[in-house]
Amino acid sequence: MNIAKVDLNLLVYLDVLLREGSVTKAANQLSITQPAMSNGLKRLRDLFKDPLLVRTSDGMTPTKRALELQPIIRDVLGRLESSIQPETEFDPLTSERTFRIMTSDYAESTLLLELVGRLAELAPNITLDLITPSDVTFHDVEQGKVDMAINRFDELPLSFHQKVVWYDTFSCVMSADHPLVQRCDLESYLNAQHIWVSKTGFGVGVGIDPNEVQKLGWVDAELTKIGKQRAIRVFTRHYHAALQIAKKQKLIATLPSKAAKLFKHDPDVVIKEPPFDIPPIALKMAWSALLHHDAGHIWLRRLISDVASEMNAV
Repeated sequence: MNIAKVDLNLLVYLDVLLREGSVTKAANQLSITQPAMSNGLKRLRDLFKDPLLVRTSDGMTPTKRALELQPIIRDVLGRLESSIQPETEFDPLTSERTFRIMTSDYAESTLLLELVGRLAELAPNITLDLITPSDVTFHDVEQGKVDMAINRFDELPLSFHQKVVWYDTFSCVMSADHPLVQRCDLESYLNAQHIWVSKTGFGVGVGIDPNEVQKLGWVDAELTKIGKQRAIRVFTRHYHAALQIAKKQKLIATLPSKAAKLFKHDPDVVIKEPPFDIPPIALKMAWSALLHHDAGHIWLRRLISDVASEMNAV
């Protein structure tokens, strides 16, 4: 096929169609009429010899071919958009830019706490707008409305760029007078009562069913592998809340070690290793291809990596 004969606007149409999953929404996004978008979809189907989007009970569903094309086209368009923007230098000392970051309070109270201090030194006029995972969708990040997502992710769209910030182990946090302080073996752990805490990925959370152990995450998945189950009395999505409850009540919080160490100097709290193996978790940062070549964004990503490396060294 001669690329010179291809209307490259069709690639923009396909990118938006796959992102919106609707001819009407895609037309509105591009400020064109619905018939024009429908005609564009017809031409795309002719070009790729594939239906690309098929109407099902769930709406317009992309075909296997469309899913293969999506990250390729997003990357190409992202590079093109970056290349035609005016080249500007980024000066952190004078920049007044606002970076919008989606993050859980695990990353917020560990990594971001240190990052804010570093920004005060290197970029005093930069502002951080920290957003909870419940307020953000994949589309917000993909479209560059949110500069970055920092969290633990079960999976990410192929169109996203991503990097591991660090790996973290798990620790048990309890009050200094908890019986587990004296004997932290598996039997005592299982006889105790627990706090569950987690918030991964994106989107609005739903209620937890304590009986659906397979959906409870890393700690409970490892207990299930050895045929055990803990008694969970409190479910929360906030690490600080879990730490405070563990400090004040006879409940055990098993959570990432970097969060647990926020209380390492508190005489009323004891931190112990779990009495069973839990694989480390990965904290990742993810961002849109639209921002991958942005000078300010590159600077921020490097700074985050530097701060995380220094925290790991300590």
